[in-house]
Amino acid sequence: MNLQSTTTDTGHDGPASKTRYRSAFRPGLFDGQTVVVTGGGSGLGRCAAHELASLGAHVALVGRQAAKLDAVAAEISSIYPERAGDVSTTVCDIRDESEVKAAVASILNKHGRIDGLFNCAGGQFPAKLRDISLKGWDAVVRNNLHGTFLFSRECFVQWMEHHGGSIVNMLADIWGGLPGMGHSGAARGGVLTLTETAACEWGHAGVRVNAVAPGWIASAGIDTYDEDYRNVLRGLRTKVPLQRFGTEAELSSAAVYLLSEAAGFISGSVIRVDGAVPTARHSWKLQPAERSFAYNGFPQYQPPVTFADTPASTVQGE
Repeated sequence: MNLQSTTTDTGHDGPASKTRYRSAFRPGLFDGQTVVVTGGGSGLGRCAAHELASLGAHVALVGRQAAKLDAVAAEISSIYPERAGDVSTTVCDIRDESEVKAAVASILNKHGRIDGLFNCAGGQFPAKLRDISLKGWDAVVRNNLHGTFLFSRECFVQWMEHHGGSIVNMLADIWGGLPGMGHSGAARGGVLTLTETAACEWGHAGVRVNAVAPGWIASAGIDTYDEDYRNVLRGLRTKVPLQRFGTEAELSSAAVYLLSEAAGFISGSVIRVDGAVPTARHSWKLQPAERSFAYNGFPQYQPPVTFADTPASTVQGE
């Protein structure tokens, strides 16, 4: 099954724009709960926000650009009229401690509680270690590691310490290092140990802390890279044992599962969403896919422009 079999129109204004998220979970799973999604204005954060709203959550979107956050909030309210008024937006630079403290306080003032946090915000750029300046290194580490720590700490201190909750952090395919993005690899590696440490220190309060580690996901964020790196990405499908890229919905579902009560005895763990890339071995020649099944419950999903001239079957499989 390729992407086209589940999505006939991926534009914001096309027929799919009013179609509800097709979640794998039961209706009302998050009824009465508030879940914060950083980086909720685009890509994976936007997808997760839709899935959470479809399951009854009050969603608090956090990001640096008000226009993007407002667009996603309006989109969710239009598709889920019953959620009108349940979606809030908070502009915040997650790297700034004072802004994060104020943002969490503002969310609590609006919603009255914070049951879950998905630290989805982050960013990086392709570069060799020898070519990364201290400024560039600091920007990526502050975004991916410092921001995750600050938002997690404030949600814990301001609410979860006395009420419990669930936190899901964003990693990456860092197993064995991350050549070409060493700054992000170092930051995500820090997030891994942060996740494990927080799971231990905060468990007594009924707070679970886990992470998702995406591999090559066909998200719109791919389009932010330079053309040289985009050309590299176009050729990566055959390096995946499943012989395709993942969908935003496949990653979102893993994060939402960890946020849910179904994962009540899971903490300090990581779910890899990578098509088994880290288990591929040079001694084993990967075979072309004979069949492939991709899950895409997000009708509003927009494939990266990077793959616009690539047949869908070579991106998502058939």
